[in-house]
Amino acid sequence: MSSAIPDFDDLLTPREAAALLGVRTTTLARWARDGIIKPSLHTPGGHRRYRRGEVLALRTANTTERQIGEDAARLYDQGWSIRRVAAEFGVSYGMMRRILIEQTALRDRGGWL
Repeated sequence: MSSAIPDFDDLLTPREAAALLGVRTTTLARWARDGIIKPSLHTPGGHRRYRRGEVLALRTANTTERQIGEDAARLYDQGWSIRRVAAEFGVSYGMMRRILIEQTALRDRGGWL
């Protein structure tokens, strides 16, 4: 009898894992090489397989980071300083600056860059 709840230890092909993450299989392979995600095993033919639970955890982490970036940019665009936004999210000034550069145009001290 099969259950309707997916087993979080199910093994996924690279195509299935990439689809869950919303990336291409080449991106997933690069992430595996860079250690961002680790394949659970390799088949006898050398193909990678990923655990569903690890893929879903990575998807949640990526969603959280993206949401933090959007929220930080919203506060910055409302006039908050980078230091104040960084303090709000508990990260360093440099890290927040890098996050904001990807999200919005940064102001210089007298206006906009």
